[in-house]
Amino acid sequence: RTMALDSTKVLVVEDDAVMTSFVLKTLARLSIENVEVCVDGTSALKLVNTFQPDVILTDVHMKPVNGIEFIQNLRGHANAKLRTTPVIFMSADSSRETLGNTMAVDSVAYIVKPPRLETLRAKLEQALQGR
Repeated sequence: RTMALDSTKVLVVEDDAVMTSFVLKTLARLSIENVEVCVDGTSALKLVNTFQPDVILTDVHMKPVNGIEFIQNLRGHANAKLRTTPVIFMSADSSRETLGNTMAVDSVAYIVKPPRLETLRAKLEQALQGR
């Protein structure tokens, strides 16, 4: 049984305010309102402890800690539930190198920004399968 989208807790990690706003609006159209936002991997690593998201939507290119480094750190987390949190990467960069890096840290999907409603819905449902 897959978790219902409207009860899903989503952490959005994105440093661009316009893109964040777009993603939040798109999530709201999917009835996902339980959302927290971080602007980089450092703050996201702190927030996961208290927020404990069901899914993480993260940008790739951020400073000082980028999306790949953030997830590498998360995958080594002491808490097993957090360690296995499904991750969806979002980036305007669809180069083979970036794609390879996101797959190396065990992500569910890679969405080219800006994410389309149906794409986001499909990837979120995929991420929540069996959770």
